[in-house]
Amino acid sequence: MFTVISYILRRILIGIIIVFAVITTVFFSMRLLPGDPIDVMFPPGSGITTEMMDKIKTEYGFDKPIYVQYYLYLQRLVRLDFGESYISRRSVSSALLSRYPHTLRLTIASMIIAIIVGVFTGVISSIHPNTVYDNLSRIVALAGISIPSFWLGLLLILFFSLRLNWLPSMGSGGPLWTLDGIKHIILPAIALGLGPGALIMRLTRSSMLEVLNADYLRTARSKGLRERVVIYRHALRNALIPIVTVIGLRFGVALGGAVVIEQVFSYPGIGRYLIEAITSSNYPAAQGAILFMSFGFIIINLIVDISYIFIDPTIAYD
Repeated sequence: MFTVISYILRRILIGIIIVFAVITTVFFSMRLLPGDPIDVMFPPGSGITTEMMDKIKTEYGFDKPIYVQYYLYLQRLVRLDFGESYISRRSVSSALLSRYPHTLRLTIASMIIAIIVGVFTGVISSIHPNTVYDNLSRIVALAGISIPSFWLGLLLILFFSLRLNWLPSMGSGGPLWTLDGIKHIILPAIALGLGPGALIMRLTRSSMLEVLNADYLRTARSKGLRERVVIYRHALRNALIPIVTVIGLRFGVALGGAVVIEQVFSYPGIGRYLIEAITSSNYPAAQGAILFMSFGFIIINLIVDISYIFIDPTIAYD
């Protein structure tokens, strides 16, 4: 028990170190972007004087050395204060909190599609190796990994929205539990989930093939257990470790991949907010969006690491 607790504490400590590294990298990287935030806030012809510009620089801390700006930024982050947007003059924290549920539900919907399709097809392919179904599923998986998500999104819009007029091509619609919300999330979730689903399918197939001929499965069959029980309760559970790892990693990647899909489908999530912030040199908004996504990725990986304890209690955590 003590070993497990120490393992969890080590993973949390590593997560904190990574968070600090991400904060530092994001802060200094944003300062390397071309463009001046003051020019964005007050474009040429706005009538701002030099005195007013100096006052604004002092207000936002641009007149201080960069290491002082970094220290002040860390102080604000401790209070979960991401600053104020240069464009809207609105709190970045409130803007992110209003947009994050959209990104999160899109990511969850895409991963549900990826897990259902990937695990199911992977198990079936491993049960019937080198058959027509297995070869077809591997071709589909290869296509899913190869096709860029933004290109697939454009194809889905062209076919299902413009040609058939079945589903909307942009926006988020109403709440997810409404028909309108479901219609709006189907296409972006498929575009975002096909790639992870293909990867999960291939990994599930290979992991299952490694355990299907194990001695403990032959013993289970000899005891008269139904084949479905042998496959899903015994074989799949022992093949889950690499599958769960990839699912966790792809969940974090999907949070970042939502940036492109949100732009393609005009989806009002953090990804679209991030692109708008970067193109306008809006430091606080861009930093906040990147950190939000990074924190989500780190938390997901921490949950995956801890879940190993419950999936396979025999793993040593020394």
